[in-house]
Order: sequence, then structure tokens, then C-alpha cells
Amino acid sequence: MAGITKAIGRLQAGRTLFLLCDMQEKFRPSIQHFDDIAQVSNRLVQAAKHMKIPVIATEQYPKGLGSTVSSIDTSGVPVFAKTKFSMMIPEVEELIAKEHTDVESFVIFGIETQVCISQTTLDLLGDNRQVHVVADACSSRNLLDRKYALKRLKQSGAFITTSEALLFELLGDSRHPAFK
Repeated sequence: MAGITKAIGRLQAGRTLFLLCDMQEKFRPSIQHFDDIAQVSNRLVQAAKHMKIPVIATEQYPKGLGSTVSSIDTSGVPVFAKTKFSMMIPEVEELIAKEHTDVESFVIFGIETQVCISQTTLDLLGDNRQVHVVADACSSRNLLDRKYALKRLKQSGAFITTSEALLFELLGDSRHPAFK
């Protein structure tokens, strides 16, 4: 059954990890629909907390680009500084290997779709991991870059989804304690 689950991209809360990528204040003026992306990202992070899904966040060169925007509540979320475009830096890989050995599915969201989201997704796919990219929680400076990055990621084997579809799949039932 696990092989079929992976092939069709089914998500299970106990085997999923969320990746919040580089949602920093300095990017706000240049990223299309930044406030909407931040709002959806916060909803995903809060839902993950309610469903006990682990979240890992990164910040691209925070000395120059600042911290994660305050509208996303990252309390209790490990946040790693990076200069590499992919989120798969040694510290993140070590945390996953040490504390999240049962994870089969990675859900990624943030910015920029054609850079950090793409490189992280490709790294994970290259390690034979299942990746779900949340389209309504990813953006770029240029929407054409976003559009073709999502197409490439789908061609490469990632599942492109929306926050609502993702959350309802993880809940699975209106009787789930986190359903509101």
C-alpha cells in the first residue's frame, strides 16, 4: 500500500513535514502577492501545529534580508539561516534524519518559486522523496517565472496542490479534532 500511496501522492499527517521557505520582510516589495502568500503560509503553519505536523523554516541570508515576517507565527518552529538557495542545508538534513525519520511527504511553500522552492524540491525529488508544492502559498517577483517553475516541478515529479486541498486531505474527516 505504501508504494501506491507514494505513486498517487496521498498525504498522511503522521508522515508529513512542512517546509516554510524564506518568507522575509525585505522581499515584500518585490514579490507578487506577498501579503496573500504570507497569509496562506501562516494558515498552513498554524494548521500544522494543530495537526502535530512538524514545520521547518529557513531564512535566506537573514543578516541582509531580515527575519521571517511577523505575520507568520513561527513560535516553536526551528528556523535556519542559509545562503544556499535550496533549503536542504546540512542542519536541515541533520534535523530530518534525527527527528523525522518517518516522514514520507514534504510540503513546501514560500518564495521564490523558481529559485529556492525549485532547488529544494529538486533536491528532495533527487533523494526519492515525495514533494507537494502549495501553489497558492508560493510566489516570485515575476509571475511568468512562477508559472514555469511550477510546470517544471510537476514534470519532475512534484505534486502541485493548493492549501485548501492539502489541509482537507490531511484532515481526512470532519470529525478530526483539528477540523474547524
